[in-house]
Amino acid sequence: MPLSTRCIAEFIGTFVLVLGGCGSAVFAAAFPDAKANELGIGFVGVALAFGLTVLTMAYAIAHISGCHLNPAVSFGLWSGNRFPSSDLLPYIISQVLGAIVAAGLVYLIASGKSGFVLSGSNPLATNGFGVHSPGGYSLAACFVTEVVLTFIFLIVILGATDGRAPKGFAPIAIGLALTLIHLISIPITNTSVNPARSTGPALFAGVELFGQLWMFWVAPILGAILAGMFYSKVLGESGSQVVGDVQPR
Repeated sequence: MPLSTRCIAEFIGTFVLVLGGCGSAVFAAAFPDAKANELGIGFVGVALAFGLTVLTMAYAIAHISGCHLNPAVSFGLWSGNRFPSSDLLPYIISQVLGAIVAAGLVYLIASGKSGFVLSGSNPLATNGFGVHSPGGYSLAACFVTEVVLTFIFLIVILGATDGRAPKGFAPIAIGLALTLIHLISIPITNTSVNPARSTGPALFAGVELFGQLWMFWVAPILGAILAGMFYSKVLGESGSQVVGDVQPR
């Protein structure tokens, strides 16, 4: 599959992930409002929204691009010898652009409601630490959370897509893993484990939240790289490739 086609698939997949996940958080989590939330989906609904978008898009585009939808996933697969270094930058650019366009669309739609303003600690479902952590967690606590949960996420991805794993079930395992991760960490960081997902909303949410974005690049990528190294060296890599017939680095 040509790299350009795979990058288009990554753009579309990441767009759907951010629109589905962040869109559900912005429009439906506390509907009609936080005090009268009879129809809102809450934390559980948002966690399911993120998990379901990954699950459905994996079935839609995994055969095209591998359905990374996440720079941390691309780095983790690279460090586990499943993805070539030459494709890292094009994939990451495509993912970030998809996230930005989706976040812009969420902002555009949200602006169509009378009285809408970017307010609160996490406008547009942004990620944050300290005063921008939904539960008021410190930078250190948020950093550890993002590293550990991204590590776990990549272990699931690497294991579910291993050549020795049962065929056809990887999207289910990966989608459920992301749901679980959100159930754990929405109160802590509003859940990133995905630098692209964090970047899109932060661009529209103001300087203060954009200033915290660095953590949601460093921590997930660190956790992902550690997971890729651990899986390939400790758990026994099968050698199977996630995308096409590319050669390990």
